[in-house]
Amino acid sequence: MISAVVAKRLVTGLCQAAWRPAITGLVSSRSYRGDTPDDTRGDLIEIPLPPWDERPGEPTDIKKRRLLYESRKRGMLENCILLSLFAKQYLNTMNENQLYQYDRLINEPSNDWDIYYWATEAQPTPEVYQGEIMDMLKEFTKNRNQEKRLDAPNLEYLDKESL
Repeated sequence: MISAVVAKRLVTGLCQAAWRPAITGLVSSRSYRGDTPDDTRGDLIEIPLPPWDERPGEPTDIKKRRLLYESRKRGMLENCILLSLFAKQYLNTMNENQLYQYDRLINEPSNDWDIYYWATEAQPTPEVYQGEIMDMLKEFTKNRNQEKRLDAPNLEYLDKESL
């Protein structure tokens, strides 16, 4: 004989299984359609970003600290990790021209994916961003030393080094 507890669990399980398709059918589901040929993209909203402004009178130490912060706080985790590790390694050694190039590179493009694709060489870099810093970033992205790059660097290194 089946105990009352087992019978109750069995009946409850059957009832829940019977109701799932009916409940699922009532819930409207929205999903990503992808880039289908008939997608007019009429539902996309273009958010205007303020134009990048060069800061000509900014002191070098302030510029390096700002660029370090902007390297760490990106719109996507991949660039946050990549650019913050790149900044940790190279920012202290950059001259004024390199700082200008880096500032323009990380702040002028409106899409972080563009920077990522250029750095990984998945897409060609536009001529305006091609230069010494982009070459350094592309080489850094190749990770020839096979370092573990799973997270942005801890900020404790700032206590040991001065920007």
